[in-house]
Amino acid sequence: MALNAMVLNSVVAIPLLAALLCWLPPLRSKAWAVTVISAWIVLPLTFFVVANVLTGSRVIGVPEWIEVDALGALVLALVGLVAALAAIFAGGYMRRREHDQSRLWWFYCNYNLFVFALLFVPALAEPNLVWVGVELITLFAVLLVGYEKTTGALEAAWKYALLTMMGAPISLLGFFVLFWAYRSAGGGFPETWDGIRALAPSMDPTLLRLSFLLVFVGFGAKAGLAPVHTWLPDAHSQAPSPVCAVLSGVKTTVPLYAILRLLSIILASPAARIGNWMIVLGLVSVGIAAFLLLQVRDYKRMFAYSTVEHMGIILTAAGLATSASDFGAVSQMMNHAITKSLCFYVAGAVLLTLSTREIKSIRGLLQVSPFDGTALLFCAFAIAGAPPFPIFLSEFSILSAGIRGGQHATVAILAALIVIAFIAILWNVNRMVFGRAGKHDSVEGLPTSCRVAVFGASVPVILLGVYIPAPVHELLRLAAQQLGGQ
Repeated sequence: MALNAMVLNSVVAIPLLAALLCWLPPLRSKAWAVTVISAWIVLPLTFFVVANVLTGSRVIGVPEWIEVDALGALVLALVGLVAALAAIFAGGYMRRREHDQSRLWWFYCNYNLFVFALLFVPALAEPNLVWVGVELITLFAVLLVGYEKTTGALEAAWKYALLTMMGAPISLLGFFVLFWAYRSAGGGFPETWDGIRALAPSMDPTLLRLSFLLVFVGFGAKAGLAPVHTWLPDAHSQAPSPVCAVLSGVKTTVPLYAILRLLSIILASPAARIGNWMIVLGLVSVGIAAFLLLQVRDYKRMFAYSTVEHMGIILTAAGLATSASDFGAVSQMMNHAITKSLCFYVAGAVLLTLSTREIKSIRGLLQVSPFDGTALLFCAFAIAGAPPFPIFLSEFSILSAGIRGGQHATVAILAALIVIAFIAILWNVNRMVFGRAGKHDSVEGLPTSCRVAVFGASVPVILLGVYIPAPVHELLRLAAQQLGGQ
């Protein structure tokens, strides 16, 4: 038990230590190496936590404060994996994109702080600190989005800050209402997710519903759910690509994780029913994203709109509130993280090669750069949900769960919107990859670290499409149980 506690606490503490080391003047020139070492120490530690969750159901770092169950362990491992590969990708990418190499330490310092906040949230058992952690994620993300200091980057950073931080007091009020209901029902201190969920049947259902609504509004913007998603395409088009991989792969997932935690509390109360509006809001996100994908002009924004689509699919699956749909939701969460991060590594590779983000400016990419063209086509099929890729499997399981649950209208609408998004993504990528090669001012080779990250990120996308290892399946099953579906 002492070893488990030390490992879990180290997972949270190591990125914080790495940020401090990157800030120290003697180590600033080694900031990338420090970041990579930190990330690749954290990654196996997150897998160690997962292994212990599978055998003991919970890993405790600080009792009633830092604790991880299956759902938290899943998110923890996803953050660790995406952050580790993004750290490798950042080496060559940032050296190529940043002309003033003397300020790269600042990027890596903030990157490590960002990773710390992302790992902090799923490791917490105390909802008060979850709110603090989510706001820290926003703060560090804003600094990274505006890192390049161009007009577009600074505008995107300000837009991101304004739209997401306005939700902070709303979500805080939601947690206050939740604790009011908890204390009124006789709950003690400290408040934990499990403690609140256990007492949910005795809590005032009106207060529970109000609490969920406020938290959903406040955290929904941070998760990129429509209609408060408008910061997301701007941030993803302007931020450095390794940051985009983390932003889209796991940053949007972590606030959604907190929403799902609260949803499980609502579902534990027989009287606090929220009807089908969770499904409706999820479908709205999927629909808005699908139709925006039809008219997108920037391939980084294209992948950003796909994130809005996937967050909506996860929300819809959780709203179906069955054990099968919950399994589909956590599967989609995992598959989105590993696939979308790969998409942004490839998008960054194309940007380094051709120095443009415009879809119309890229033709015949397979001829110009066979590596970039092949990788982009691979990502398009993977993220759009073509078989046999993992996202196809999770989306199919969600649709199947909806049919078994009698939600035929929901399934029909969701399937139609997924098909529209599929067609839009493949149409845009087809124009970029095939055809006669366009004229480009310069075509540069891709740094080795970027190639390594792309190959590394491709492995789980290929593997999980054809084979799900037993420990992964068991982790998903246990995580789905935490969502409270029947």
